[in-house]
Amino acid sequence: MTITIEYYLILSAFMFLVGVAGVVFMCIELMLNSANLTMIAFASFMGSSVGQLFVFFVMTVAAAEAAVGLAIIIAIFRNKLTVNIDEINILKW
Repeated sequence: MTITIEYYLILSAFMFLVGVAGVVFMCIELMLNSANLTMIAFASFMGSSVGQLFVFFVMTVAAAEAAVGLAIIIAIFRNKLTVNIDEINILKW
């Protein structure tokens, strides 16, 4: 039995839906990885390496997003000495 492109697309859609349901820091990474899986599947199906090239760009954006998110969390922790969302009220008057 060979694995066809439909299996990759179904797995990618499932990963993306789990990411949409979560919409937190790690779920955004899951959504980006599902897009990567789709690009790799179509690149393999079409016999082109352009999709694989785009995956490197998406991975770069994902790494930058993770670094910025971590920097924001560290900055909040240094100012408020907690990361508990109930105790952080920087947007309230």
